[in-house]
Formats: sequence, structure tokens, C-alpha cells
Amino acid sequence: MEHLTSIYGVGLRREHYPYLLEKPDTDIDWFEVISENYMNTEGRPMSVLESIRKDYPVACHGVGMSLGSATGIDRKYLKDLKRLIERVEPFLVSDHLAWNDRNGIRLHELIPVPYHEECLEAITKNIDNVQNELHRQIAVENISAYFNYTSSSMSECEFVSQLVRRTGCLLLLDINNIYVNAKNFHFDPMDFVRSIPKESIAQIHLAGFTDMGNFLFDTHAEPVHQEVWNLFETSLAYIPENVPIMIEWDEDVPEFYRLEEELNKARKIVKRGHKNEAEKTSESVL
Repeated sequence: MEHLTSIYGVGLRREHYPYLLEKPDTDIDWFEVISENYMNTEGRPMSVLESIRKDYPVACHGVGMSLGSATGIDRKYLKDLKRLIERVEPFLVSDHLAWNDRNGIRLHELIPVPYHEECLEAITKNIDNVQNELHRQIAVENISAYFNYTSSSMSECEFVSQLVRRTGCLLLLDINNIYVNAKNFHFDPMDFVRSIPKESIAQIHLAGFTDMGNFLFDTHAEPVHQEVWNLFETSLAYIPENVPIMIEWDEDVPEFYRLEEELNKARKIVKRGHKNEAEKTSESVL
């Protein structure tokens, strides 16, 4: 990521293609694209992506790698992803700590994995295979979940930390997902943030959830909630500086200016955090 000089991005969504093709001045530094939307296509999506890529860095974020699959990673999928990577040269490639493929049957959900040693070994092997095939580190995202496995023998945070250490992979830290899981499963979200190997954090996701009454649902259909902004601001003390930060908004996608407004909230929070740290340093010197 050494060529990424500015850190604030948003997800590229088809609703904004016409606007972005006009080459407007924006408050955006980079775009994240859903890998599967641009694999195996020579149509309009790829044409738009290549146009935008001339002006902005991009990151490729997948939803179909199925890193948690017990049967390994689909070879054709990896071949197609590698072709996309060679074409658009993303500064980061990521996917989720989840599974959604079993014997070629694709589920359209990100299913959580059980947190135990056998699963850890299987996913470690999968990530090693992916990184060897792509000749690069990938970032793995913590997901939101709505059930636990009785077979789990460690916490999500312990599992993620072990995975990072064993594979050398990076971490896409989704602040909204941490908050959603903390509320749904009754733990302190800062315990998760404090325990993650911070040197592995390569990107931050911020998004909106939907309150379903008896649980929070990670819908990406609303603005970032204040509770998530608060968690993000508190987490900055544990996140390396200049980590790329982005807004996800996938359902009920608003006008582009609303994404910019959300992203500028993140800018202000980071700037405020840096100012507070500088003041603390000055006071300690005095």
C-alpha cells in the first residue's frame, strides 16, 4: 500500500456510475470494488472500473472466496480473481472470515465459522494457498454473526489473532461488525479491538446496521450509527496511523454526496484524534 497517499474511500456501486463517469471533483481518495462484480466480464462494469481506475486507486473486496470452506478454495475462482488483480492492480485484496461454498453449491450469505483448532488449521491452509497463488498478502475481514457454535473453544478475537499470526495475513477491521456482534453476543467491543494485533490492520470498514428490536442486523442500508462512530473514535488509539478507511453502503444506496458526507465525518474524527494526541504529547513534554 506504499503508493496510497490518502486514506479515505467508499465502495464503488453501480448507482453512481453515471455520476462518476462525468469525472467530477470528489472528496474520495480511493474506491473499494466487490471483486465478483468485475470477474469474468468485459461489459459495462469493467469499462466503468477501468475508467475510474485511471483516476483513483482501488481495493478488491471479495464475498465469494469462502475462506472457511472445509474443501479448500475453488481453483477457478482464484484464477479469475488473479486475472482481475493483474488488470486493475489493487492496493489491497480482501475477503471475509466466513464460508459460503460447499461442493460447488454457492450460498448467498456469509456463514460464520466455529472457533476451534481444527477449523483454525483448515483456514490457515486455505489462506496460505490463496496468498501463495496470488503472490501477495490478503486481508481478512471479521464478519457479523447471528448464532454461535457450541463446538467453539475460543473467542472470535482469539481466533482472528491466531489466524493472523499463523498466516501473516492482514486484517480488514470492520468496526460496525464488531459493534453488532458485541451487542448481539453481549461483550465489550473494545476488548476485541485491544486484543487484535494492531500491526496487521490494513483497512477499516464503517457501515450502518438496522436495529431489528431483539438483535442488530448488519444491513449496510443506513448511515453509520453514532455508537459505531464512538467505537471508531475510541479505537483510533489502537489503530496504526494512515490505515485506509472507507464507508460501506450497499442497500438503499443514497446520492453520492451522502457518501462524501459520511466519509468526511470519519476525516473529522481522525483529525480530532490526532489533535488530541498532539496535545497530550505537548503536555507530557512540558
